[in-house]
Amino acid sequence: MQELIDYYKNVNFAVTICDKNAVVLYMNDKAKKTFERFGDVIGKSLFNCHKPESAEKIRHMLATGSSNAYTIQKGDVKKIIYQTPWEKDGEVAGLIEISIELPENLPHFVR
Repeated sequence: MQELIDYYKNVNFAVTICDKNAVVLYMNDKAKKTFERFGDVIGKSLFNCHKPESAEKIRHMLATGSSNAYTIQKGDVKKIIYQTPWEKDGEVAGLIEISIELPENLPHFVR
């Protein structure tokens, strides 16, 4: 039997996964560090660490299967946040959020 590998454990971007009830199932090391001010949130609701407007977007994504993408800046750090549903048996089973720090001079190519 092949060993289960946590491919996201030490990557340089944050990965958070929740179930259809917005309960956190998984956070990689980068996500845990980013949200350490909330303590260990695995097994707890995402709604405990989001503003009401964000919680409403999460509910909408879970209900409709839609995705959400935006950029943020905290101090000198810019990030792109991408949230998208994951499915099980053809039904929305939860959300995956990926947060990537953007370099100061991010190249853009039109192809």
